[in-house]
Amino acid sequence: MNLSSRLQRFSEPETLKMAKLGRELRNQGIDIIDLSLGEPDFDTPTHIKEAVKKAVDENYSHYTPVAGYPELRQAVCTKLKRDNNLDYKPENILVSTGAKQSLANVVLAIADVDVEVLIPTPFWVTYSEIVKIGDGTVKLVQTKAENKYKITPEELENAITPKTRLFIFSSPCNPSGSVYSKDELQALAKVFSQHPQVFILSDEIYEYINFVGKHESIAQFDEIKEQVIVLNGLSKGFAMTGYRLGYIAANTEVVKACEKLQGQFTSGANAVTQRAAITALTEDITPSLEMNEEFTRRRARMLQLLSEIPGIECVAPDGAFYVFPIVKAYFGTTDGTNEIKDADDLCMYLLNNAHVSTVTGRAFGEPNNVRISFANSMEKIEMAMDRIKTALAKLHK
Repeated sequence: MNLSSRLQRFSEPETLKMAKLGRELRNQGIDIIDLSLGEPDFDTPTHIKEAVKKAVDENYSHYTPVAGYPELRQAVCTKLKRDNNLDYKPENILVSTGAKQSLANVVLAIADVDVEVLIPTPFWVTYSEIVKIGDGTVKLVQTKAENKYKITPEELENAITPKTRLFIFSSPCNPSGSVYSKDELQALAKVFSQHPQVFILSDEIYEYINFVGKHESIAQFDEIKEQVIVLNGLSKGFAMTGYRLGYIAANTEVVKACEKLQGQFTSGANAVTQRAAITALTEDITPSLEMNEEFTRRRARMLQLLSEIPGIECVAPDGAFYVFPIVKAYFGTTDGTNEIKDADDLCMYLLNNAHVSTVTGRAFGEPNNVRISFANSMEKIEMAMDRIKTALAKLHK
């Protein structure tokens, strides 16, 4: 069929691919434990659900402003001041149908032919593919496990060229769980201040899932604030994945550019979700903090169970709900039937033999790793890790 060549530029997300394969096996009656998707296994907090019902009763059923309800844009500003001590005005905010759309808006507003976009590895799978859709050039910057997969100022400086227009990173990071400290961000900000042509897209969607202390945003440094685009949303911290609500905070020029794009793609985000978001962002966040406490317990158990598997190396995550172990010790092994050449093979082996879905690190720019989510119950995590340990024990050189 004569379909667009654009479809050949980018790949299907491995995270969604593995989840789909898991569902297909589950439909065949196989008990698959899903540790592939990044979705909290909690229900949306009650007070937010009540806000949804209220919005329905009050007939919020009409088209919304492209940039979002004014009250919601103000609520985002209130949240950013309360949690991050960042000063923004409603005109600096754009609300979208999920943080993924917010990301796409930003990238498509900046990327172009002959424009480089820097992305430190490991990175969320969609970053690079959106850049490809936007005709930009992806330039990966390999980070090191010994630096907890965080880019250093020297690595950043060496990577920037006259063609660089955008830098994309996340803290806490999906998939590594790395969290940048204030001092580390300040050191990066010093580099960026010497390159005012470079925008910084700071993905902070895992802000509330932090095991080491206070979240820090790179937008706090005045000398680069006009370059920074903060990306956030409701999916992870408020267990609202299906509601689809994301937002950016940025200078007004960027916001207007993204609004122009969004006006052609989807227009404004869901009316009822926006009303619920006002409640989520401005009222009690105790449920979010309680979720983080449970993720903290799961993290400890996951790391303990991983430590009991020979050949696995793992940097302890400081945030998000993933571990990202190095599994190359199992490359070149076999169980007599299946040959494990790389992380892709290993993930498929675990899916078909341990009946646990994970995601290859290749998708995140680190081919020696796999991503394992602990956004599942403790019981399921323990069962899955026992299956993985048993399956890996059958592999030999």
